[in-house]
Amino acid sequence: MVLVLVAAIPTEAQESVDHNFEVGKNLEIFNAVIRNLDMMYVDTLDAKKVVSNGINHMLQSLDPYTVYYPDANELQSFLSGKYAGIGALIRYNLVLDNAVIDEPYENTPAQEAGLKKGDIILSIDDSTMVGKSTSYVSSHLRGDAGTTFLLKLRRPSTGKVMQKKITRRQIQQMATIPYYGLRRDSIGYISLSQFTEGCSKEVRRAFIDMKNRGMKALVFDLRGNGGGSEAEAASIVNMFVPKGITVVSNKGKLSRSNHDYKTTVEPIDTVMPVVVLVDGNTASASEITSGALQDLDRAVILGTRTYGKGLVQLPLELPYNAQMKVTTSKYFIPSGRCIQAINYKHDGTYQEHIPDLLTRVFHTRNGREVRDGGGIMPDVEVRPDSLPNIVYYLSASGVDSTEVMHQYEVDYIARHATIAKPGEFEISDADYAEFRQRVLQSGFKYDAESAKYMSSLRKVMEFEGYYEDAKPEFEALERKLKHNLEHELDRHESTIRQVLGSDIVAAYYYQAGTVEFGLRFDKQMKEACRLLNAPKEYSKILGN
Repeated sequence: MVLVLVAAIPTEAQESVDHNFEVGKNLEIFNAVIRNLDMMYVDTLDAKKVVSNGINHMLQSLDPYTVYYPDANELQSFLSGKYAGIGALIRYNLVLDNAVIDEPYENTPAQEAGLKKGDIILSIDDSTMVGKSTSYVSSHLRGDAGTTFLLKLRRPSTGKVMQKKITRRQIQQMATIPYYGLRRDSIGYISLSQFTEGCSKEVRRAFIDMKNRGMKALVFDLRGNGGGSEAEAASIVNMFVPKGITVVSNKGKLSRSNHDYKTTVEPIDTVMPVVVLVDGNTASASEITSGALQDLDRAVILGTRTYGKGLVQLPLELPYNAQMKVTTSKYFIPSGRCIQAINYKHDGTYQEHIPDLLTRVFHTRNGREVRDGGGIMPDVEVRPDSLPNIVYYLSASGVDSTEVMHQYEVDYIARHATIAKPGEFEISDADYAEFRQRVLQSGFKYDAESAKYMSSLRKVMEFEGYYEDAKPEFEALERKLKHNLEHELDRHESTIRQVLGSDIVAAYYYQAGTVEFGLRFDKQMKEACRLLNAPKEYSKILGN
């Protein structure tokens, strides 16, 4: 009898062999597909486009943060928040069928050249921009820093055609700190827009400046902040908590992906009351900052649930100056929780939101319950006022409106060389009456959502045979919901005035002015200040 001895291969080793074989096999198949297409396809193959599309579709089956960049400069621009251009927002004016300047940024070539809201972009050097899309115009406004071009515009308030010689330079897409200021009640405010390199130093300077002027409490605004650098987040937390504390830990498949970010210097202030404002667009490094301050019971988090991005990406260099951003790990904040809200399926659907019932309980330093998954839940939930439908259609670009709000603002700016400061500026009764009349005379129309749903409901009821029996009640409800533009302009006057005021202030005081003006009407800001002026309530929330 012959005995055949078969060495037992550990399961993990066998899985590794099978995995490596599958990777190698499919790489060979991919290469063979490209070679055969290049040789046999009826038209000349655009190799860069075809391969890029293949890579992008492959990465889309993983998660939305693993991204391929054929040009390394694209990734650097994304990470730094900078680009080379003139520093102005543009929008497409549907009435003019042309791109126009919407908002020049402060201290940029656009501002220095005297560009104003509403200026119509006619040409860039010898290329016409008439009727071109905003993406097309934007791509021509951008270029290498230091290059000069000739910009031709028409100013609608005067009809004058102007030519401006402009030199491109590095532009920060959004000011790191659009605005900070100290209120009369000694409450300071800092708005941080993104976690780019060096932002912690700017936050530190702003904090120290206000503290030296008598600041007793701080509102730190991270609403709409999509994140960025973990190191910068740790440095900002370090302003408020002692040296030697682990702010965030990264854990991934490879040991080089594992990293702890600790506080490394002595803090500026460990006792000043702090409220951090967050919303559904507060993500990544913003969630590390707010989550760590919550876990360490160092600040009250106020607003709405954050986005829930608990994944970390690293940039990788590829051949021929290409790069990719790869998700390599998850991060965990001081309580030990990961706040990732979505489990991304590897089939391209990425729709598996972790239900609240499946999240786990963790505890802050003072023993308060907090949960993983689903972002950071605020300690105090305050929902902002929603924007009425009519206001959306009046203010949004790229919708089927008559651009009446935009044109009114352009005319207002042309008539006023200066306006009051952002903290004092208001749209007067006479100003609003003029705007209201313009809207009524313009033929402005917008989609009333209730009318859409009523129309859909009627069709369903007719199909199912219920409509005739309910017809009198249905028609009575339709009459109550009948579109009445005058009524809507009066009903939402306060909100419309705020939007008009914000847009006009931006033309004179730029991003800082827009933020300062908006704080006067900000429900979440008002609640944060009320809480900071109620020390017992503030302390109770933190479990002190």
